Amino acid sequence: QVQLVESGGGLVQPGGSLRLSCAASGLIFRMYRMGWYRQAPGKQRELVAEITSGSVTNYVDSVKGRFTISRDNAKNTVYLQMNSLKPEDTAVYYCNADRTIAGIGINYWGQGTQVTVSS
Repeated sequence: QVQLVESGGGLVQPGGSLRLSCAASGLIFRMYRMGWYRQAPGKQRELVAEITSGSVTNYVDSVKGRFTISRDNAKNTVYLQMNSLKPEDTAVYYCNADRTIAGIGINYWGQGTQVTVSS
């Protein structure tokens, strides 16, 4: 059974930092593209950052220069280092794992972790 378990969310003041972690089990982690998504109240879920199996990274424009995604294949874990946080970063952050096998997409989600940026 595949599990993605996020941790590291919480309440932080504007300008502060948080580090999210997503521990994966039940899958061949190194073969998956990993992504962090977020969903704010009343808004659609959006991709924040992704890292491929080859460690190529991509970020949404609004977090470039502030967030860093990384992965540790030995620990089956993906991280999101978030610096210079802004109130508009407030959302539930979700971890995602996906890959394609023989043209079939395989996709898993974590349960989410709340990030609140407020003074």
